[in-house]
Amino acid sequence: MPTCLVHGLPYQADPAVYFQAVRHAPGAMLLDAGRPVAARGRFDLLSAWPLAELAPGQGESGAAFFARLREQLAALGLAEMPPGVELPFAGGLLGYLAYDFGRRIEALPEQARDDLGFGDAVFGLYGWALISDHQARTSQLVFHPALPAAEQARLLALFEQPSGEPQEQAPFALLAPFRANIDQQRYAEAIGRIQTYIASGDCYQVNYAQRFQAPYQGDAWQAYGALRAACPTPFSGYLSLPDGGALLSLSPERFMRVSGGQVETRPIKGTQPRGRDEREDAHNAQVLLASPKDRAENLMIVDLLRNDLGRTCRIGSVRVPELFALESYPNVHHLVSAVTGELAVDKDALDLLLGAFPGGSITGAPKIRAMQIIDELEPTRRGPYCGSLLYLDVRGEMDSSIAIRSLLAKDGVISCWGGGGIVADSAWQAEYQESVTKVQVLLSTLERLS
Repeated sequence: MPTCLVHGLPYQADPAVYFQAVRHAPGAMLLDAGRPVAARGRFDLLSAWPLAELAPGQGESGAAFFARLREQLAALGLAEMPPGVELPFAGGLLGYLAYDFGRRIEALPEQARDDLGFGDAVFGLYGWALISDHQARTSQLVFHPALPAAEQARLLALFEQPSGEPQEQAPFALLAPFRANIDQQRYAEAIGRIQTYIASGDCYQVNYAQRFQAPYQGDAWQAYGALRAACPTPFSGYLSLPDGGALLSLSPERFMRVSGGQVETRPIKGTQPRGRDEREDAHNAQVLLASPKDRAENLMIVDLLRNDLGRTCRIGSVRVPELFALESYPNVHHLVSAVTGELAVDKDALDLLLGAFPGGSITGAPKIRAMQIIDELEPTRRGPYCGSLLYLDVRGEMDSSIAIRSLLAKDGVISCWGGGGIVADSAWQAEYQESVTKVQVLLSTLERLS
């Protein structure tokens, strides 16, 4: 099998040092581990100048679009890493699936207003990546063997030359404070409606979200730098959009990972705010760990994901090795579980995505009914929120986030979403506050830049 070419570069703990050189390039994308100390953060991965760009066509199903993605991977060709080199990406696809890509998988109503004009999916086919391994403390350029030698030489020169002074950025500033698109009365009414559905046996849990928006000016990359410093998370990402906008994600949640045919998903369900001091913080963590409501919410989604993995994993291989683990971030504590499996011999990572997207932790249970209720009660479509940023390489290696704690900077408006799982005993006031608490650090950070 052909082998990738790997060139060592000076190690950089901060991916901004290298991404700065390409962030204005077509298809520039960074998958960011947050910081080496962040939970599960090991690899940063960045690239630009894709060999091809793919988006679903009008009326194209999810299955048909994924078939085209497979064709592009096959056309690029298999490649492996040199002996002794363990890196997650050997060339392949980088991109996003919006939450509303789910409409291309399942038949759903179309009541929520689409006012963002955000595409259901975009992927680039990339022949190279710059990968920093924060465990080994290395930064390396990886070239797929199909990438022309002249392009390899150009990229090597670009990243080896002294970076000099950072490029000047137009200062990012909000032109007004963030405003929610749902007032408290409407929020309370929506929670009541969900609980009526639950009482009638329609569903068990529905994830309900509200959107915050503000007009802005300046460079979204500067905003991302401030957000990253305030809230480092292991599944962060930055994607430059063709119209000058950007997708900024500070997600703590893994969706699906495939490595060597082994599958892992890590759903988050259950939240408490961080405390104002060490004693209150420890108390809040223990309240979350002992909460019957939060544990029940988490278990519902674990069961849903066991079923989702069962569609594409070898019979008998699906396991739950971790249940109700505590993960702590600058703004909140979370309950996190892990579900694992082994891909069936006739299935691949795209089959896995098709059978599990969008993630159960941000829809509810049962999934399709929960998505129908979300479309009924949320006034606008979610766009990138609760979709996924991901890579999928020519070997079948994949990792993906659930794009919570994510913002869309587009057409002079920046949007951010916060939500949570609603169950029979949810109190709307507490759920409303949780939806704000989850994103307050992001909103406040950007408001302080203004």
